[in-house]
Amino acid sequence: DNTLIFEARFESGNLQKVVKVNEFEYQLTLRSDLYTSRHAQWYYFQVSNTQAGMPYRFTIVNFTKRNSLYRRGLRPLFYSEVDAEKHKVGWRRTGNEIQYYRNNARRGRRQYFSLTWTFQFPHDRDTCYFAHCYPYTYSNLQEYLVAISKDPVKSKFCKIHILCHSLAGNIVYVLTITNPPESGKGTERKAVILTARVHPGETNSSWIMKGFLDYILGDSGKAQLLRDSFVFKVVPMLNPDGVIVGNHRCSLTGQDLNRQYRSNMKKCYPSIWCTKNMIKRVMGEREVFLYCDIHGHNRKQNVFMYGCERKQQTKPPHVQPHLFPLLLSKSCPDKFSFPDCRFRVRKSKEGTGRVVMWKMGITNSYTLEASICGSKLGCRRSTHFDMRDLESIGQHFCDALLDYCVP
Repeated sequence: DNTLIFEARFESGNLQKVVKVNEFEYQLTLRSDLYTSRHAQWYYFQVSNTQAGMPYRFTIVNFTKRNSLYRRGLRPLFYSEVDAEKHKVGWRRTGNEIQYYRNNARRGRRQYFSLTWTFQFPHDRDTCYFAHCYPYTYSNLQEYLVAISKDPVKSKFCKIHILCHSLAGNIVYVLTITNPPESGKGTERKAVILTARVHPGETNSSWIMKGFLDYILGDSGKAQLLRDSFVFKVVPMLNPDGVIVGNHRCSLTGQDLNRQYRSNMKKCYPSIWCTKNMIKRVMGEREVFLYCDIHGHNRKQNVFMYGCERKQQTKPPHVQPHLFPLLLSKSCPDKFSFPDCRFRVRKSKEGTGRVVMWKMGITNSYTLEASICGSKLGCRRSTHFDMRDLESIGQHFCDALLDYCVP
């Protein structure tokens, strides 16, 4: 039997149903976020029993976003176990005849959109995977944190604690990173707070976070200087439940956690409540210089930031929210676009971490957005971001911090 075998019952996997249309054509339906009828966007599934060189067509039929980067050059990600083992080739962008279009399916007022592409598998009887963006699972994070805790050097200046437990009982971690202060010193160090992965399908945020952590935990002179200058509080995965079950946007409550920072419902949104509480405690001890929540963006290219400012900004220039994004754009001009940054506070965003932290008194309060696709700047124009590119954004973030603060 030449029928492909599909599987998605693994960590972060998402595929609900497959219909074989003809010998080499398959129609796929994604599972929407648990306990919602929306947010079918993230996909990650396995295909086996492949035939090499045959022109397969795959069509995902229940996307809900009207606009998509698949119309602007984004291609699906592909991974072959044979290529990984024999040729050390990992995830790569692939697919031909890619189209994203409105289809005839409806549910009430909701219209659905299809993504279709053709593909030829490189090997017979291979086990392969397709994904929307580079997967980064909760298990990947745990392995990374175990390696830090076992490292005799890094474990001295990076302390890993339990922030809280999620609704499903998974640990939400918080890292405190700073060089041990000399006796009687250290209280004057300002704090920098970073969070990521509130939206599970925005996996590129975890790769940026990994790049940031690799840099800040390194032995370079710049990393030492940053650890001497700041106390870093890092929550690398705010929504582990959503990540594990393969949601795109929501937690197990079916809610977007990045609209719940004004909520006092600790039971429903433990990671959000505890993050906000942790930041209040830090603000009682020291000045918080910068807060940033890292995201992925499904409709725009480049990397950019959203900040907060009042209509009439009267404070001196050194605390204006435009400065840090401007420095970041100078640090990576082929990926980060300052003209794409926005500083208006919209009513629909008032429950987000960025706006709530700003109203609590953190002037430099940002959302960092990285395209799921790639850049349209300089030498990187019309290219996809790979994992190394995303990690480099985290490193450039550290460089911009140095440029801003350290003489």
